[in-house]
Amino acid sequence: MKVEHLAPDTLFDSQPFEFTQVVTVEGGRKTIYCAGQTAMGKDLAVVGVGDMARQAEEAYRNVLLALAAAGATPAQVVFLRNYVVGYNPSHIEVLNQARRKAWGPHQPPAATLLGVAALALPDILIEVEAVAVAD
Repeated sequence: MKVEHLAPDTLFDSQPFEFTQVVTVEGGRKTIYCAGQTAMGKDLAVVGVGDMARQAEEAYRNVLLALAAAGATPAQVVFLRNYVVGYNPSHIEVLNQARRKAWGPHQPPAATLLGVAALALPDILIEVEAVAVAD
C-alpha cells in the first residue's frame, strides 16, 4: 500500500492546522470506514458534558478503538470528518490538541471540520468519522 500526503502549492499550507489537503492511496488493501465516534462510552453515558476539550479527547480515543477493532492504526487514517456543535474558531486548537494527545506524533490525514446545529444527543458536542486503509 502506498499512502501519499500531498501539499499542493496551489492550495494553502494546511500543516499548521493539523490536516493534509490531499491523501492518495494505491494498492489492493483493506479500506476501513469508521462511523461517527463521539464522547459516548460503552455504557451510553456522554463523557465531559459541556466540555469540548474532554469530549474531543474521548471521541478521538473512540476512533482509536474503532480502528484497532479493524486492525488499523492512526498512521493508516487517510481522512477525518469532524462535526462540532456551535463551532467557533477557538475549537480548532482544542481539536488539534485532543488529536495529538490521543494519537501522538503522526502525519495528519486529509480532514474536514463542519460546524453543526446539533448531533444525535443534546449533550454531544463533537463527532468524528474516519477512513483508514490497512495492509
